[in-house]
Amino acid sequence: MQKPTKIYFVSDVHLGAPNAQESLVREKRLVKWLDEIKTDATELFVVGDLFDFWFEYKRAVPRGYVRVLGKLAEIADSGIPISFFTGNHDMWIFDYLPNEIGAKLYREPITREWNGKKFLIGHGDGLGPGDYGYKFIKKVFANKICQWLFERLHPNFGIWLADYFSKSSRAKTGGDDAIFLGEENEWLVHYAKEELKKTHYDYFVFGHRHLPLNIQLTPKSTYINLGDWINYFTYAVFDGEELKLEKQVIKEKD
Repeated sequence: MQKPTKIYFVSDVHLGAPNAQESLVREKRLVKWLDEIKTDATELFVVGDLFDFWFEYKRAVPRGYVRVLGKLAEIADSGIPISFFTGNHDMWIFDYLPNEIGAKLYREPITREWNGKKFLIGHGDGLGPGDYGYKFIKKVFANKICQWLFERLHPNFGIWLADYFSKSSRAKTGGDDAIFLGEENEWLVHYAKEELKKTHYDYFVFGHRHLPLNIQLTPKSTYINLGDWINYFTYAVFDGEELKLEKQVIKEKD
């Protein structure tokens, strides 16, 4: 008998930030959540910035994260498909995670449909109007020559350097910029409304903003931002009929 549809979405965990000790606490909490959802999940979407920094050399990857990587591998091995999106902090994921945990890797938004409900899913960085400085930097980071040049750096120095700049970014904390700007000033809301002019989507699912948002764009279309696992510990779940934004709650005995 086929399991009822139960699709989970999570983003912006930023493992590694702000330090190893605090990151480990969040990693263990995420692993506990993954343990909870694996009993009824039919699919899992990790929608960008699982790591605060990631770069894959051909024979080296950043240290750490064995708990979450092991749990994701366990989930994938059990037959639950995992879709993994690169974010602005971990865009240098290449083939290591797809090979190790069996995830499908995406760098751009994708369209999916379940039970007649149409979704547009993506991390959200670089979409919508404005933010031209980041859009330029993203093109530089995505450039194969730039990646090749960075790869020439010894991992001890290269990973330290990139990690340093990553931790300097406000985007990792969801601090000053994780404030609701009003629907008219939210770039991803603008993007979603423009996409609706081309085709209908029941749900837009994005991360990046570090702010859980549930905005009704039209009577039949909703924008969901997944928030983060630094301040909010939020995620979304689609039960086959409705997409809901929820919060992972730690029970007293935990």
